[in-house]
Amino acid sequence: MSDRIEESSEKKSLNFIHAFVEEDIAENKNEGRIHTRFPPEPNGYLHIGHAKAIHIDFGTAEKYGGKCNLRFDDTNPVKEEVEYIDSIKEDIKWLGYDWEDREYYTSDYFEELYAFAVNMIKKGLAYVDDQGPEEIASQKGTPTNPGTDSPFKSRSVEENLNLFEGMKNGEFEEGSRVLRANIDMASPNMHMRDPVIYRIIHSPHHRTGDTWKIYPMYDFAHGQSDYFEGITHSLCTLEFEVHRPLYDWFIDNLMEESYRPRQIEFNRLNITYTVMSKRKLLQMVNEGLVNGWDDPRMLTISGMRRRGYTPESVKNFINSIGYTKVEAINDFSLLEFAVKEDLNKKAPRVMGVLDPLKIVITNYPEGESEEMETINNPEDESMGTRMIPFSREVYIERNDFMEDPPRKFFRLGPDREVRLKSAYIIKCHDYKKDADGTIIEVHCTYDKDTKSGGAEANRKVKGTLHWVSVPHALKAEVRIYDRLFTDPDPDGHKETDFKKFLNPDSLKVISGYVERSLANAKPLDYFQFTRLGYFNIDKESTANKLVFNRTVALRDTWKG
Repeated sequence: MSDRIEESSEKKSLNFIHAFVEEDIAENKNEGRIHTRFPPEPNGYLHIGHAKAIHIDFGTAEKYGGKCNLRFDDTNPVKEEVEYIDSIKEDIKWLGYDWEDREYYTSDYFEELYAFAVNMIKKGLAYVDDQGPEEIASQKGTPTNPGTDSPFKSRSVEENLNLFEGMKNGEFEEGSRVLRANIDMASPNMHMRDPVIYRIIHSPHHRTGDTWKIYPMYDFAHGQSDYFEGITHSLCTLEFEVHRPLYDWFIDNLMEESYRPRQIEFNRLNITYTVMSKRKLLQMVNEGLVNGWDDPRMLTISGMRRRGYTPESVKNFINSIGYTKVEAINDFSLLEFAVKEDLNKKAPRVMGVLDPLKIVITNYPEGESEEMETINNPEDESMGTRMIPFSREVYIERNDFMEDPPRKFFRLGPDREVRLKSAYIIKCHDYKKDADGTIIEVHCTYDKDTKSGGAEANRKVKGTLHWVSVPHALKAEVRIYDRLFTDPDPDGHKETDFKKFLNPDSLKVISGYVERSLANAKPLDYFQFTRLGYFNIDKESTANKLVFNRTVALRDTWKG
């Protein structure tokens, strides 16, 4: 069958998940319905790995005219917060998906899950164990050696029912008892060796308050929740592949009709120079190593949004790497390529100078200025043109001038000509230095017959520079972001703390100048700074203080 599915996938250009889905539709399984779900635990902000799951969960339902539920796996009140729920909703909507009226919580099913557990006890399929986690773990055995039965495995049904009710009523301390499934301690699958399905937690829940003193484990709760909601395809990452027999075992003991959900696993999303563990992301946030969950250096969805990534670029990146059964680490540059490719089509071109050097055009009339017409985006004529002011004094980038330039340096230098983009050709005839020998001002002349768009504008020079008119320039704070870690696999060094690989140069804050047209730009507006890269307006930006984040440079400058 697998060969047939692979052949079908190649013919239809399907990923293997959609090949399975189409096979189920053809066989009219679950009456041909397609119903998926995205089940995040609200214990942190979502990252790009979750975006991959969101894309396949919602995207599969969209492709086949089905439905996708948003279900919060709120089974651990110690770690879960309403803040995380709100952020998850915002992230999903930003990616372009909507769950309409299909918002659920595992806590919606606490009564049903409890009733199912009681029924399992009555069938002899579950028992209360008084041992702690260390003792239970020591009895699990190894993949090649069977485990040892718990001394409480043979408890009577009546005793188990009484103890489980006592656990529910809060009569026992946390960690003093658990409920375990009664399966097979000799199973070759370690997850089938009498897994814990309920534990005691006395912390209040964000929805149910102090009603419950016991909470189901994920392996027990998520399959049953899928069943309660009529899910047809439970899509999850590869680490749950070995959990699938347990998923099916619970369903087998719950189902009362022919319908059953099907679990399908795909590879996780891993990217170089980052970590994808919510626990480690939370650690960096709590220790102040980053500036919150939406720090633009983090590959949280909120961090990517703040940095200037677009939903389309994230989806295009995910589509480019695909869904397989093989774990891999994807190069960070693939993500950068995706956002550059998308922004190239839609980002207005503007001019900003990040390391300013003043140019004085000595033969241009003092106190005068003029408006220069420039194209907003050469990739999209419908974006039109805008007018930018030009005057006697302009800023250029400091590295666009050299006092003693080499032969193949085609920018500005003594007795050299360059064109100022959308303006004139200028020629350097002098420059000034301060007491330390730093060049502080360059004097040039301009050729008034070379105005861009004019009849004599076709005289060729080898260099074209971006610039900003000094009297019209807007001062801006510019945050230059780089990779968060110096090592491509900071998680791959078992004996070294991943934090030791944090990049000390991952954020540089500089002052620059931008053109007048950006005065009314709003947070998340994106632009291409000519010759420099893609930038967007940060949420901290105000009318009195513009703040830009660099999304990505035009060229990959990483030397790691």
